[in-house]
Amino acid sequence: MASLNTQSRKHARRQQNRPLAGSLLALAIGFGVATAHADDALPKLPTKTPLKVGFAQTESNNPWRLAETKSFKDIAAKCGWQVVMTDANGSNSKQVSDIQSMIAQHVDLLVFPPREEKPLAPVVLQAKKAGIPVILVDRDVDQSVAKAGRDYITFIGSDFIDQGHRAADWLVKATGGKAKIIELEGTTGASAANDRKKGFDEIIAKNPGMTIIASQSGDFARDKGRQVMETLLQAHPEVTAVYAHNDEMALGAIAAIKAAGKQPGKDIQIVTIDGTKGGMDAIAAGELGASVQSSPFFGPLACDVAQRYAKGEKIPTWVKVSDRFYDKSNVQQSMQYGY
Repeated sequence: MASLNTQSRKHARRQQNRPLAGSLLALAIGFGVATAHADDALPKLPTKTPLKVGFAQTESNNPWRLAETKSFKDIAAKCGWQVVMTDANGSNSKQVSDIQSMIAQHVDLLVFPPREEKPLAPVVLQAKKAGIPVILVDRDVDQSVAKAGRDYITFIGSDFIDQGHRAADWLVKATGGKAKIIELEGTTGASAANDRKKGFDEIIAKNPGMTIIASQSGDFARDKGRQVMETLLQAHPEVTAVYAHNDEMALGAIAAIKAAGKQPGKDIQIVTIDGTKGGMDAIAAGELGASVQSSPFFGPLACDVAQRYAKGEKIPTWVKVSDRFYDKSNVQQSMQYGY
């Protein structure tokens, strides 16, 4: 089982999680850094059952988001939640209006992954003003506008910068330190895309034989990733490696590479982030080199955090999650973790 660690905050991280998340979180909080602001600076959370919880999803166009939504549906009854769910269909403005509607409905708690850092920060403040506590999962908001521990309870997620570091480290080793790289970025303005790029680019900059020859957003979508890769392949036929910010774009890139008459995994090495079943199957097939896990199963963790917060326990400003790593050496025995 992956371990939980807590730290004071910077950027964000996700994890595969299990029924024992509660006891692990208790241990993590015991060794972590608690919020620097007084509890009364944040809205209180009632201990009643059922608790009316709003979950505002960003979109449902890929396995990762579907698995994330399912984790909240699956935990609802066990946690004593009555969950109100919405889907923003990839729109910042729709997600904001969805959350504003939940505020108007007087939900007891808001839990959501902000599609982008800046557009979703003000609505966190609106929830606080309305007396509704907020837990952010997967992605964070602009800390200069809304700050964890002061304006919302916590951020539960992965260290995206570290994910980028791990992907780059693997690619450096896999290519012997020599590669011409196309980078397929995630949604522009999303904390995951910003930090996965930062982490990867930091490592590549330290290796003179590694060059990023093109970098463009594929919006975390398979078809968009395929289209972008097709265009960039024509402009840069010399490419020898691809770094995709998620598995869906990597799978789109693989289709584009095949259509161009090249062999993914041989002519062009590919590394990505997510750990979906599709990505793991591509590793097993030798087409994808490696994938850093980024777990979507936040439901049990959010439940545990909410229950502890309702009891008055101090919650760290970042519940940081550990991520597995998959490549040809361990993918077959790790298939049960795919989604």
